[in-house]
Amino acid sequence: MARAAKTHDSGNQTVPTGKSVAAFLKTVENPGRREDAEQLVELFSRWTGLEPQMWGPSIIGYGRYRYEYESGRSGEMLAAGFSPRKANMTLYVGAKFDGKDALLAQLGKHRTSVACLYIGRLSSIDLKVLEKIVKGSLNATKKAHEVFPK
Repeated sequence: MARAAKTHDSGNQTVPTGKSVAAFLKTVENPGRREDAEQLVELFSRWTGLEPQMWGPSIIGYGRYRYEYESGRSGEMLAAGFSPRKANMTLYVGAKFDGKDALLAQLGKHRTSVACLYIGRLSSIDLKVLEKIVKGSLNATKKAHEVFPK
């Protein structure tokens, strides 16, 4: 009996869902967070030149790229995006690029992790600096991977 080929899909739960971004935004309970998320949809669309798409139940992503690790694990991930979480707005703009640390120092109130940028309200940061961070991260991702629009 022949064995099925072993796949190396990551089993990643963060995948495009095809659900409506507008419908998701209506479910964001906190009015301030919802307002900021609506503004970010417009800004990310303009800054990336890509259409928003739901990834998983709560991430709004822009573009996608394929990755494969040396271990053989592979999958797809959004190229840039954000999620209006209860505690803060989580932005997925983690790609490293020259000048990123200097931009983060100018951004305003935020914190970071390896792949995410966390902010409270858009009013607490400099949106022109955020634009440079989003574009820099997306460009770095494009240099490392082929980014697809959808």
